[in-house]
Amino acid sequence: MPHTIFGLDPLWVSTVLLVLAYVTIMTDRLNRAVVALLGAGLMIVTGILSQEEAIRGVDFNTIGLLAGMMLIVGITRRSGVFEYVAIWSAKVVKANPAGVLALLSIVTAVFSAFLDNVTTVLLIVPVTFAICRELKVPPYPFLFNQIIASNIGGTATLIGDPPNIIIGSAANLAFDQFVVHLAPVIVVVLAVQVLITHLIWGRKLHATAEDRARVMAMDERAAITDWKLLKQALAVLAAVIVAFVVARFIGLLPATIAMFGAAVLLLLDSHGRTSEEQTHHVHGRLSELEWITLFFFIGLFILVAGVERAGLLDILARKLVAATGGEMTTMAFTVLWASAILSAIIDNIPFVATMIPVIKDMAPVFGGAEHLMPLWWALALGACLGGNGSLIGASANLIVAGTAERQGVPFKFKTFTLTAFPLMLISVAISHVYLWLRYLR
Repeated sequence: MPHTIFGLDPLWVSTVLLVLAYVTIMTDRLNRAVVALLGAGLMIVTGILSQEEAIRGVDFNTIGLLAGMMLIVGITRRSGVFEYVAIWSAKVVKANPAGVLALLSIVTAVFSAFLDNVTTVLLIVPVTFAICRELKVPPYPFLFNQIIASNIGGTATLIGDPPNIIIGSAANLAFDQFVVHLAPVIVVVLAVQVLITHLIWGRKLHATAEDRARVMAMDERAAITDWKLLKQALAVLAAVIVAFVVARFIGLLPATIAMFGAAVLLLLDSHGRTSEEQTHHVHGRLSELEWITLFFFIGLFILVAGVERAGLLDILARKLVAATGGEMTTMAFTVLWASAILSAIIDNIPFVATMIPVIKDMAPVFGGAEHLMPLWWALALGACLGGNGSLIGASANLIVAGTAERQGVPFKFKTFTLTAFPLMLISVAISHVYLWLRYLR
Protein backbone atom coordinates (compact mmCIF):
# COMPACT_ATOMS: atom_id res chain seq x y z
CA MET A 1 0.00 0.00 0.00
CA PRO A 2 1.44 3.43 -0.93
CA HIS A 3 2.36 5.99 1.74
CA THR A 4 0.71 9.38 1.29
CA ILE A 5 1.56 12.76 2.73
CA PHE A 6 0.22 13.46 6.21
CA GLY A 7 -0.58 9.75 6.54
CA LEU A 8 -3.89 10.11 4.69
CA ASP A 9 -5.69 7.00 3.44
CA PRO A 10 -4.36 6.46 -0.13
CA LEU A 11 -7.65 4.87 -1.18
CA TRP A 12 -9.61 7.99 -0.29
CA VAL A 13 -7.00 10.40 -1.64
CA SER A 14 -6.82 8.66 -5.04
CA THR A 15 -10.61 8.33 -5.27
CA VAL A 16 -11.15 12.01 -4.50
CA LEU A 17 -8.55 13.01 -7.09
CA LEU A 18 -10.18 10.81 -9.76
CA VAL A 19 -13.70 12.07 -8.99
CA LEU A 20 -12.58 15.71 -8.96
CA ALA A 21 -10.86 15.20 -12.31
CA TYR A 22 -13.98 13.59 -13.82
CA VAL A 23 -16.29 16.32 -12.52
CA THR A 24 -13.99 19.09 -13.76
CA ILE A 25 -13.75 17.48 -17.20
CA MET A 26 -17.55 17.21 -17.36
CA THR A 27 -18.04 20.91 -16.53
CA ASP A 28 -15.72 21.82 -19.41
CA ARG A 29 -14.39 24.84 -17.49
CA LEU A 30 -10.77 23.73 -17.80
CA ASN A 31 -9.06 22.09 -20.74
CA ARG A 32 -9.22 18.35 -20.17
CA ALA A 33 -5.50 17.87 -20.84
CA VAL A 34 -4.71 20.37 -18.09
CA VAL A 35 -7.09 18.61 -15.70
CA ALA A 36 -5.64 15.16 -16.41
CA LEU A 37 -2.03 16.33 -16.08
CA LEU A 38 -2.77 18.17 -12.83
CA GLY A 39 -4.48 15.07 -11.46
CA ALA A 40 -1.54 12.92 -12.54
CA GLY A 41 0.88 15.28 -10.85
CA LEU A 42 -1.12 15.19 -7.62
CA MET A 43 -1.11 11.38 -7.68
CA ILE A 44 2.69 11.58 -7.57
CA VAL A 45 3.07 14.54 -5.20
CA THR A 46 0.68 13.05 -2.62
CA GLY A 47 2.61 9.78 -2.66
CA ILE A 48 -0.02 7.56 -4.28
CA LEU A 49 2.44 6.73 -7.05
CA SER A 50 6.19 6.95 -7.34
CA GLN A 51 7.54 8.64 -10.46
CA GLU A 52 8.65 5.26 -11.83
CA GLU A 53 5.16 3.79 -11.25
CA ALA A 54 3.58 6.77 -12.99
CA ILE A 55 5.74 6.24 -16.09
CA ARG A 56 4.91 2.51 -16.08
CA GLY A 57 1.23 3.41 -15.88
CA VAL A 58 1.28 5.21 -19.23
CA ASP A 59 0.28 2.95 -22.12
CA PHE A 60 2.76 4.11 -24.74
CA ASN A 61 1.32 1.65 -27.27
CA THR A 62 -1.90 3.68 -27.21
CA ILE A 63 -0.03 7.01 -27.37
CA GLY A 64 2.13 5.83 -30.28
CA LEU A 65 -0.81 4.43 -32.22
CA LEU A 66 -2.78 7.66 -31.81
CA ALA A 67 0.15 9.88 -32.77
CA GLY A 68 1.09 7.76 -35.78
CA MET A 69 -2.44 7.67 -37.18
CA MET A 70 -2.88 11.40 -36.55
CA LEU A 71 0.22 12.08 -38.66
CA ILE A 72 -0.83 9.75 -41.48
CA VAL A 73 -4.35 11.18 -41.66
CA GLY A 74 -3.15 14.77 -41.29
CA ILE A 75 -0.82 14.41 -44.27
CA THR A 76 -3.36 12.45 -46.33
CA ARG A 77 -6.10 15.07 -45.92
CA ARG A 78 -3.91 17.68 -47.64
CA SER A 79 -4.38 15.81 -50.90
CA GLY A 80 -8.11 16.65 -50.91
CA VAL A 81 -9.26 13.03 -51.02
CA PHE A 82 -11.92 13.45 -48.35
CA GLU A 83 -13.56 16.36 -50.16
CA TYR A 84 -13.42 14.26 -53.33
CA VAL A 85 -15.32 11.39 -51.69
CA ALA A 86 -17.96 13.68 -50.18
CA ILE A 87 -18.72 15.39 -53.51
CA TRP A 88 -18.64 12.05 -55.32
CA SER A 89 -21.13 10.63 -52.80
CA ALA A 90 -23.56 13.50 -53.35
CA LYS A 91 -23.38 13.04 -57.13
CA VAL A 92 -23.86 9.26 -56.93
CA VAL A 93 -27.36 9.81 -55.49
CA LYS A 94 -28.11 12.56 -58.06
CA ALA A 95 -27.94 15.21 -55.30
CA ASN A 96 -31.18 13.91 -53.80
CA PRO A 97 -31.11 15.27 -50.20
CA ALA A 98 -32.40 12.03 -48.66
CA GLY A 99 -29.80 10.06 -50.57
CA VAL A 100 -27.05 12.48 -49.60
CA LEU A 101 -28.12 12.18 -45.95
CA ALA A 102 -27.84 8.39 -46.06
CA LEU A 103 -24.72 8.09 -48.19
CA LEU A 104 -22.70 10.70 -46.28
CA SER A 105 -23.57 8.79 -43.11
CA ILE A 106 -22.21 5.58 -44.61
CA VAL A 107 -19.07 7.35 -45.89
CA THR A 108 -18.53 8.88 -42.44
CA ALA A 109 -18.88 5.46 -40.79
CA VAL A 110 -16.41 3.81 -43.19
CA PHE A 111 -13.83 6.58 -42.82
CA SER A 112 -14.26 6.48 -39.03
CA ALA A 113 -13.51 2.76 -38.99
CA PHE A 114 -10.19 3.10 -40.80
CA LEU A 115 -9.04 6.53 -39.67
CA ASP A 116 -10.62 7.82 -36.48
CA ASN A 117 -13.97 9.42 -35.84
CA VAL A 118 -12.65 12.79 -34.67
CA THR A 119 -10.51 13.31 -37.77
CA THR A 120 -13.31 12.07 -40.01
CA VAL A 121 -15.87 14.62 -38.85
CA LEU A 122 -13.29 17.41 -39.07
CA LEU A 123 -12.85 16.53 -42.74
CA ILE A 124 -16.45 15.72 -43.74
CA VAL A 125 -18.32 18.53 -41.97
CA PRO A 126 -16.98 21.49 -44.03
CA VAL A 127 -17.93 19.73 -47.28
CA THR A 128 -21.35 18.93 -45.83
CA PHE A 129 -21.98 22.63 -45.24
CA ALA A 130 -21.03 23.40 -48.84
CA ILE A 131 -23.41 20.76 -50.23
CA CYS A 132 -26.26 21.85 -47.94
CA ARG A 133 -25.81 25.48 -49.04
CA GLU A 134 -26.10 24.46 -52.68
CA LEU A 135 -29.16 22.27 -52.04
CA LYS A 136 -30.69 24.90 -49.70
CA VAL A 137 -31.48 22.29 -47.05
CA PRO A 138 -30.91 22.57 -43.28
CA PRO A 139 -27.50 21.16 -42.29
CA TYR A 140 -28.54 19.97 -38.82
CA PRO A 141 -29.90 16.53 -39.90
CA PHE A 142 -26.73 15.86 -41.89
CA LEU A 143 -24.43 16.87 -39.02
CA PHE A 144 -26.48 14.88 -36.52
CA ASN A 145 -26.25 11.81 -38.73
CA GLN A 146 -22.50 12.23 -39.13
CA ILE A 147 -22.01 12.32 -35.36
CA ILE A 148 -24.02 9.11 -34.95
CA ALA A 149 -22.32 7.41 -37.91
CA SER A 150 -18.81 8.41 -36.82
CA ASN A 151 -19.24 6.77 -33.42
CA ILE A 152 -20.89 3.69 -34.92
CA GLY A 153 -18.22 3.25 -37.60
CA GLY A 154 -15.42 3.86 -35.12
CA THR A 155 -16.67 0.94 -33.03
CA ALA A 156 -15.87 -1.58 -35.75
CA THR A 157 -12.06 -1.51 -35.64
CA LEU A 158 -9.09 -1.16 -33.32
CA ILE A 159 -8.16 2.28 -34.65
CA GLY A 160 -11.62 3.78 -35.19
CA ASP A 161 -12.38 5.10 -31.71
CA PRO A 162 -10.02 5.95 -28.83
CA PRO A 163 -11.79 3.56 -26.37
CA ASN A 164 -11.03 0.67 -28.74
CA ILE A 165 -7.39 1.72 -28.98
CA ILE A 166 -7.11 1.62 -25.18
CA ILE A 167 -8.97 -1.70 -24.90
CA GLY A 168 -6.95 -3.31 -27.67
CA SER A 169 -3.64 -2.29 -26.16
CA ALA A 170 -4.57 -3.29 -22.60
CA ALA A 171 -6.12 -6.64 -23.56
CA ASN A 172 -3.61 -7.42 -26.34
CA LEU A 173 -6.33 -7.58 -28.99
CA ALA A 174 -5.36 -7.28 -32.65
CA PHE A 175 -6.90 -5.27 -35.49
CA ASP A 176 -8.44 -8.32 -37.17
CA GLN A 177 -10.03 -9.47 -33.89
CA PHE A 178 -11.97 -6.21 -33.62
CA VAL A 179 -13.14 -6.51 -37.22
CA VAL A 180 -14.21 -10.16 -36.87
CA HIS A 181 -16.00 -9.68 -33.56
CA LEU A 182 -17.49 -6.18 -33.85
CA ALA A 183 -17.92 -5.32 -37.54
CA PRO A 184 -20.89 -7.71 -38.12
CA VAL A 185 -23.09 -6.08 -35.48
CA ILE A 186 -21.92 -2.59 -36.48
CA VAL A 187 -23.17 -3.14 -40.05
CA VAL A 188 -26.61 -3.97 -38.64
CA VAL A 189 -26.57 -1.04 -36.21
CA LEU A 190 -25.58 1.39 -38.98
CA ALA A 191 -28.30 0.12 -41.31
CA VAL A 192 -30.95 0.52 -38.61
CA GLN A 193 -29.76 4.02 -37.69
CA VAL A 194 -29.72 5.15 -41.35
CA LEU A 195 -33.28 3.84 -41.77
CA ILE A 196 -34.55 5.56 -38.63
CA THR A 197 -32.95 8.90 -39.44
CA HIS A 198 -34.41 8.67 -42.94
CA LEU A 199 -37.86 8.33 -41.37
CA ILE A 200 -37.17 11.26 -39.03
CA TRP A 201 -35.60 13.67 -41.55
CA GLY A 202 -34.70 12.13 -44.90
CA ARG A 203 -38.18 11.78 -46.39
CA LYS A 204 -38.93 15.42 -45.52
CA LEU A 205 -35.86 16.87 -47.26
CA HIS A 206 -36.42 18.29 -50.74
CA ALA A 207 -34.38 20.36 -53.19
CA THR A 208 -35.31 22.02 -56.46
CA ALA A 209 -34.02 20.70 -59.77
CA GLU A 210 -31.95 23.88 -60.13
CA ASP A 211 -30.29 23.43 -56.74
CA ARG A 212 -29.54 19.77 -57.43
CA ALA A 213 -28.04 20.71 -60.78
CA ARG A 214 -25.55 23.00 -59.02
CA VAL A 215 -24.31 20.11 -56.89
CA MET A 216 -24.14 17.83 -59.93
CA ALA A 217 -21.98 20.48 -61.61
CA MET A 218 -19.34 20.27 -58.86
CA ASP A 219 -16.08 18.76 -60.06
CA GLU A 220 -14.86 16.26 -57.50
CA ARG A 221 -11.53 15.88 -59.30
CA ALA A 222 -10.83 19.56 -58.68
CA ALA A 223 -10.88 18.76 -54.95
CA ILE A 224 -7.67 16.73 -55.37
CA THR A 225 -4.91 19.29 -54.88
CA ASP A 226 -1.93 16.92 -54.92
CA TRP A 227 -2.20 13.69 -56.90
CA LYS A 228 1.33 12.60 -56.07
CA LEU A 229 0.70 12.98 -52.34
CA LEU A 230 -2.62 11.15 -52.69
CA LYS A 231 -0.96 8.11 -54.28
CA GLN A 232 1.80 8.07 -51.66
CA ALA A 233 -0.62 8.49 -48.77
CA LEU A 234 -3.03 5.80 -49.96
CA ALA A 235 -0.15 3.37 -50.50
CA VAL A 236 1.20 3.97 -46.98
CA LEU A 237 -2.28 3.82 -45.43
CA ALA A 238 -3.04 0.53 -47.19
CA ALA A 239 0.29 -0.94 -46.06
CA VAL A 240 -0.37 0.17 -42.47
CA ILE A 241 -3.82 -1.43 -42.42
CA VAL A 242 -2.45 -4.68 -43.88
CA ALA A 243 0.27 -4.62 -41.21
CA PHE A 244 -2.40 -4.14 -38.52
CA VAL A 245 -4.21 -7.23 -39.80
CA VAL A 246 -1.09 -9.42 -39.72
CA ALA A 247 0.44 -7.78 -36.62
CA ARG A 248 0.11 -10.93 -34.51
CA PHE A 249 2.10 -12.92 -37.05
CA ILE A 250 4.89 -10.39 -37.60
CA GLY A 251 5.26 -9.59 -33.91
CA LEU A 252 4.77 -5.82 -34.14
CA LEU A 253 2.66 -3.65 -31.85
CA PRO A 254 0.09 -1.29 -33.44
CA ALA A 255 2.10 1.73 -32.21
CA THR A 256 5.20 0.50 -34.04
CA ILE A 257 3.25 0.02 -37.26
CA ALA A 258 1.52 3.42 -37.07
CA MET A 259 4.67 5.35 -36.15
CA PHE A 260 6.74 3.62 -38.84
CA GLY A 261 4.03 4.30 -41.43
CA ALA A 262 3.93 7.95 -40.35
CA ALA A 263 7.72 8.20 -40.65
CA VAL A 264 7.65 6.71 -44.18
CA LEU A 265 4.91 9.13 -45.27
CA LEU A 266 6.80 12.07 -43.74
CA LEU A 267 9.87 10.99 -45.72
CA LEU A 268 7.94 10.74 -48.98
CA ASP A 269 6.19 14.05 -48.33
CA SER A 270 9.51 15.80 -47.60
CA HIS A 271 11.52 14.24 -50.44
CA GLY A 272 13.05 16.67 -52.89
CA ARG A 273 13.09 19.62 -50.51
CA THR A 274 16.20 21.34 -49.18
CA SER A 275 17.31 20.62 -45.62
CA GLU A 276 15.86 23.91 -44.38
CA GLU A 277 12.59 23.34 -46.24
CA GLN A 278 12.35 19.82 -44.80
CA THR A 279 12.78 21.11 -41.27
CA HIS A 280 10.05 23.71 -41.75
CA HIS A 281 7.80 21.19 -43.50
CA VAL A 282 8.13 18.44 -40.87
CA HIS A 283 7.69 21.01 -38.08
CA GLY A 284 4.41 22.06 -39.69
CA ARG A 285 3.17 18.47 -39.96
CA LEU A 286 4.09 17.64 -36.36
CA SER A 287 2.49 20.84 -35.07
CA GLU A 288 -0.85 19.62 -36.45
CA LEU A 289 -0.93 16.64 -34.10
CA GLU A 290 -3.75 16.75 -31.55
CA TRP A 291 -1.38 17.36 -28.65
CA ILE A 292 -4.25 18.09 -26.26
CA THR A 293 -5.61 14.59 -26.85
CA LEU A 294 -2.22 12.93 -26.47
CA PHE A 295 -1.39 14.68 -23.20
CA PHE A 296 -4.91 14.07 -21.92
CA PHE A 297 -4.30 10.34 -22.41
CA ILE A 298 -0.94 10.51 -20.62
CA GLY A 299 -2.46 12.24 -17.59
CA LEU A 300 -5.47 9.95 -17.60
CA PHE A 301 -3.34 6.79 -17.62
CA ILE A 302 -1.44 8.04 -14.56
CA LEU A 303 -4.69 8.95 -12.78
CA VAL A 304 -6.07 5.46 -13.34
CA ALA A 305 -2.76 3.89 -12.31
CA GLY A 306 -3.08 5.79 -9.03
CA VAL A 307 -6.52 4.45 -8.10
CA GLU A 308 -5.45 0.99 -9.21
CA ARG A 309 -2.35 1.16 -7.00
CA ALA A 310 -4.46 2.30 -4.06
CA GLY A 311 -6.80 -0.69 -4.46
CA LEU A 312 -10.00 1.05 -5.58
CA LEU A 313 -10.36 -0.89 -8.82
CA ASP A 314 -9.85 -4.22 -7.05
CA ILE A 315 -12.70 -3.30 -4.68
CA LEU A 316 -14.94 -2.32 -7.60
CA ALA A 317 -14.17 -5.59 -9.38
CA ARG A 318 -15.08 -7.66 -6.33
CA LYS A 319 -18.31 -5.73 -5.79
CA LEU A 320 -19.28 -6.10 -9.44
CA VAL A 321 -18.63 -9.85 -9.32
CA ALA A 322 -20.67 -10.12 -6.12
CA ALA A 323 -23.55 -8.09 -7.56
CA THR A 324 -23.78 -10.26 -10.68
CA GLY A 325 -23.13 -13.55 -8.90
CA GLY A 326 -19.97 -14.10 -10.93
CA GLU A 327 -22.07 -15.25 -13.90
CA MET A 328 -20.63 -14.30 -17.30
CA THR A 329 -23.92 -13.52 -19.09
CA THR A 330 -25.11 -11.17 -16.36
CA MET A 331 -21.67 -9.62 -16.11
CA ALA A 332 -21.41 -8.98 -19.86
CA PHE A 333 -24.83 -7.37 -20.06
CA THR A 334 -24.07 -5.26 -16.97
CA VAL A 335 -20.82 -4.04 -18.54
CA LEU A 336 -22.57 -3.32 -21.87
CA TRP A 337 -25.45 -1.27 -20.46
CA ALA A 338 -23.47 0.43 -17.69
CA SER A 339 -20.82 1.42 -20.23
CA ALA A 340 -23.41 2.80 -22.62
CA ILE A 341 -25.38 4.81 -20.07
CA LEU A 342 -22.32 6.17 -18.27
CA SER A 343 -20.50 6.97 -21.52
CA ALA A 344 -23.45 9.16 -22.48
CA ILE A 345 -23.00 11.09 -19.24
CA ILE A 346 -19.22 11.27 -19.00
CA ASP A 347 -16.57 11.15 -21.72
CA ASN A 348 -16.15 7.49 -22.71
CA ILE A 349 -12.35 7.66 -22.74
CA PRO A 350 -11.79 8.12 -18.97
CA PHE A 351 -14.60 5.63 -18.27
CA VAL A 352 -12.96 2.92 -20.39
CA ALA A 353 -9.53 3.65 -18.93
CA THR A 354 -11.02 3.08 -15.47
CA MET A 355 -12.96 -0.06 -16.41
CA ILE A 356 -10.09 -1.93 -18.06
CA PRO A 357 -8.20 -2.83 -14.86
CA VAL A 358 -11.54 -3.64 -13.19
CA ILE A 359 -12.26 -6.24 -15.87
CA LYS A 360 -8.70 -7.54 -15.74
CA ASP A 361 -9.10 -8.16 -12.01
CA MET A 362 -12.04 -10.47 -12.80
CA ALA A 363 -9.87 -12.96 -14.69
CA PRO A 364 -9.48 -15.43 -11.78
CA VAL A 365 -13.25 -15.59 -11.31
CA PHE A 366 -13.82 -16.69 -14.92
CA GLY A 367 -10.88 -19.05 -15.20
CA GLY A 368 -8.22 -16.80 -16.73
CA ALA A 369 -7.74 -13.82 -19.03
CA GLU A 370 -8.67 -15.84 -22.13
CA HIS A 371 -12.24 -16.14 -20.84
CA LEU A 372 -12.78 -12.38 -20.58
CA MET A 373 -13.38 -11.86 -24.32
CA PRO A 374 -17.17 -11.27 -24.07
CA LEU A 375 -16.51 -8.59 -21.48
CA TRP A 376 -14.03 -6.77 -23.72
CA TRP A 377 -16.52 -6.74 -26.62
CA ALA A 378 -19.30 -5.62 -24.27
CA LEU A 379 -17.12 -2.76 -23.01
CA ALA A 380 -16.16 -1.68 -26.54
CA LEU A 381 -19.74 -1.74 -27.82
CA GLY A 382 -21.16 -0.03 -24.75
CA ALA A 383 -18.55 2.72 -24.52
CA CYS A 384 -18.33 3.54 -28.23
CA LEU A 385 -22.05 3.38 -28.99
CA GLY A 386 -22.90 5.01 -25.66
CA GLY A 387 -20.96 8.05 -26.86
CA ASN A 388 -23.96 8.76 -29.11
CA GLY A 389 -26.25 9.22 -26.12
CA SER A 390 -25.55 12.90 -25.50
CA LEU A 391 -23.63 15.85 -26.82
CA ILE A 392 -20.79 15.26 -24.33
CA GLY A 393 -20.61 11.49 -24.83
CA ALA A 394 -17.72 11.53 -27.30
CA SER A 395 -15.12 13.95 -28.62
CA ALA A 396 -16.53 13.85 -32.18
CA ASN A 397 -19.90 15.12 -30.90
CA LEU A 398 -18.42 18.25 -29.37
CA ILE A 399 -16.23 18.94 -32.39
CA VAL A 400 -19.19 18.83 -34.80
CA ALA A 401 -21.32 20.94 -32.42
CA GLY A 402 -18.57 23.54 -32.09
CA THR A 403 -18.03 23.72 -35.86
CA ALA A 404 -21.78 23.98 -36.48
CA GLU A 405 -22.29 26.80 -33.99
CA ARG A 406 -19.45 28.78 -35.57
CA GLN A 407 -21.42 28.46 -38.83
CA GLY A 408 -24.61 29.69 -37.15
CA VAL A 409 -26.24 26.26 -36.72
CA PRO A 410 -27.30 25.80 -33.06
CA PHE A 411 -26.53 22.47 -31.41
CA LYS A 412 -28.43 22.42 -28.11
CA PHE A 413 -27.65 19.72 -25.55
CA LYS A 414 -31.33 18.96 -24.84
CA THR A 415 -32.42 18.92 -28.48
CA PHE A 416 -29.60 16.62 -29.50
CA THR A 417 -30.03 14.25 -26.55
CA LEU A 418 -33.81 13.86 -26.96
CA THR A 419 -33.19 12.29 -30.37
CA ALA A 420 -29.76 10.76 -29.86
CA PHE A 421 -30.37 8.95 -26.57
CA PRO A 422 -33.24 6.75 -27.88
CA LEU A 423 -31.17 5.97 -30.98
CA MET A 424 -28.27 4.98 -28.73
CA LEU A 425 -30.55 2.67 -26.71
CA ILE A 426 -31.68 0.95 -29.92
CA SER A 427 -28.06 0.37 -31.01
CA VAL A 428 -27.15 -1.04 -27.58
CA ALA A 429 -30.23 -3.30 -27.62
CA ILE A 430 -29.07 -4.69 -30.98
CA SER A 431 -25.63 -5.25 -29.45
CA HIS A 432 -27.25 -6.99 -26.47
CA VAL A 433 -28.92 -9.49 -28.78
CA TYR A 434 -25.70 -9.95 -30.76
CA LEU A 435 -23.61 -10.67 -27.66
CA TRP A 436 -26.13 -13.18 -26.43
CA LEU A 437 -26.41 -15.00 -29.77
CA ARG A 438 -22.67 -15.12 -30.47
CA TYR A 439 -21.01 -15.52 -27.05
CA LEU A 440 -23.40 -16.06 -24.16
CA ARG A 441 -26.23 -18.45 -24.91
